[in-house]
Amino acid sequence: MKAVKSRITRALPSQAYVSTCDNSGAKLLKIVSVKGHKTVKGRIPAAGVGDMVLASVKKGKLEIRKTVVPAIIVRQKKEYRRPDGTRIKFEDNAAVVLKDLKGNPKGTIFKGPIAKEVAERWPAVAKVASMIV
Repeated sequence: MKAVKSRITRALPSQAYVSTCDNSGAKLLKIVSVKGHKTVKGRIPAAGVGDMVLASVKKGKLEIRKTVVPAIIVRQKKEYRRPDGTRIKFEDNAAVVLKDLKGNPKGTIFKGPIAKEVAERWPAVAKVASMIV
């Protein structure tokens, strides 16, 4: 896992609902925790594009429902700034479900675009992605 060059606004706090954009069987995730996120006392941990989270599956196939799975945030509605000064935002918040904590995606097809920051940080996710913005 590489560091992110962009100044990404962490727009998805813990307990936020995020839809999935892959064919893993999960449809709706609830963020439980953010991996590697340290905050001050009393602040709710939040995730942004490229962050790995642990999420509970709220809607989806019966086998995967009510389980805690690792996921990566690939899109967020809140705009964030790239090093060249441009700002980018997406139409929805979306995540990709992982097989393991190493970053291998469970699904084989991703619907919609994937942020460039995710592709740089997670090469296994970039291989599956059809569109990188």
